Amino acid sequence: MPLFHQTAHELHDLLVRKELSAEELNASVFDRIESVEDKVRAYITLTKENALERARAADRLIRDGEKILPLTGIPIAIKDNLCTDGILTTAGSKMLANFIPPYSATVVKRFEAAGSCMLGKANMDEFAMGSSTENSAFFTTRNPWDTERVPGGSSGGSAAAVSSGEAVCSIGSDTGGSIRLPASFCGVVGMKPTYGAVSRYGLIAFASSLDQIGPFTRDVTDCALMLNVMCGHDPLDSTSVKFKVPDYTTFLVDDVRGMKIGVPEEYMAEGIDQEVREVIERAMALMESLGASVEYTTLPHSEYALSTYYLIAPAEASSNLARYDGVRYGFRSEQAEDIIDMFMRTRSLGFGPEVKRRIMLGTYALSAGYYDAYYLKALKVRTLIKSDFDRAFEKYDLLMSPVSPTVAFRIGEKTEDPLQMYLSDVCTISINLAGIPSMSVPCGFARGMPVGLQLMGNHFDEGTLLRAAYTYEMNTDYHKNLPNI
Repeated sequence: MPLFHQTAHELHDLLVRKELSAEELNASVFDRIESVEDKVRAYITLTKENALERARAADRLIRDGEKILPLTGIPIAIKDNLCTDGILTTAGSKMLANFIPPYSATVVKRFEAAGSCMLGKANMDEFAMGSSTENSAFFTTRNPWDTERVPGGSSGGSAAAVSSGEAVCSIGSDTGGSIRLPASFCGVVGMKPTYGAVSRYGLIAFASSLDQIGPFTRDVTDCALMLNVMCGHDPLDSTSVKFKVPDYTTFLVDDVRGMKIGVPEEYMAEGIDQEVREVIERAMALMESLGASVEYTTLPHSEYALSTYYLIAPAEASSNLARYDGVRYGFRSEQAEDIIDMFMRTRSLGFGPEVKRRIMLGTYALSAGYYDAYYLKALKVRTLIKSDFDRAFEKYDLLMSPVSPTVAFRIGEKTEDPLQMYLSDVCTISINLAGIPSMSVPCGFARGMPVGLQLMGNHFDEGTLLRAAYTYEMNTDYHKNLPNI
């Protein structure tokens, strides 16, 4: 198997045994990028010299007999809404098309400290608002399994890079499914950790009470290695939680005997593609055959999740994106008669249609006379949704479901119908509202495209998810399938 399709832990072993140099590895991935990037379009910015310089530093450590960390020398992609010191960071928007941050996000710094090599900044839906990466202000990323289809969003570039061999691992963010959906559509592993487990400092905000940073990898072992680096308290982030960070690789045990798994009926109801349902039912049967108890359960307030999410998230977006006014930083319209006209032109020209749509929704929900009727009521329903999960985890160790009602859809298929696009996230948004961890694991194919199995756990119980995912992975080969691109 070529280097660019191997896992981080396999490559680490080769580096330690000096059968491979970090510079060779990174050069191999850049060759792959040169070969397929025109078909996939995963990156907004490439940082080749930076990556190769860091790779040479890793090689010097190995030559000197130093013990290297598991991700030292490993090439990774970073979603373009994470600030990188001195490197263009656009959030997929014209508004930040020339923004070069003077600092790096905490997560970026942690991977630098771990010795990883940043390949570049991955394409995304503008300000992380979207489910297909068609909302990027620059170009649409394509699914490596079928370049006529979307890779999912908003972290589509991060997922497509790993799937196509243009990165070994990558970092994304998830506000309503933006890691799990692309992971499912592109046939890779993706995790949204517990809210507060990973620092959001340096993440360009969409909805601050929902955003969470997480990894994309080729297998569950690499996911655990990534979590070991990114999780942990950060005093720079007021929402970061102080907790004892375990070694997540200790949960990689091939055993689910005695584990109780609930399958929410609401996530397997009408609207789920029949082939997707059959793939998930086979996964349920496999887990049961491996010794887990699997049964249907209910999350009764799930039916309100979509409307709740599309009040809370746009309201927070309206507040967060008020800073882009042409005064402080970012794009400014030069053709303005006065300051009010400059504000209006800057925001009209700088933001794309989906961002404007969500700002207007959020501003309306927060406006006088509607705050109590919409936003306040949505917060109360959010509490009910979280309570559903709390009750479920009193009985079950984890929950499982499809990530998406469908496989990856065709480019342009849903752009004219925002509601249909929003329904792509119907199985994922409740998890963000509740703040619990969740991940997508490759579990089969429907209509020739990958399907992701969604695992959901209690707060800060990523370990149980990793154990279940690892067991599933050890007893299937779906994660070994590669797109023909």
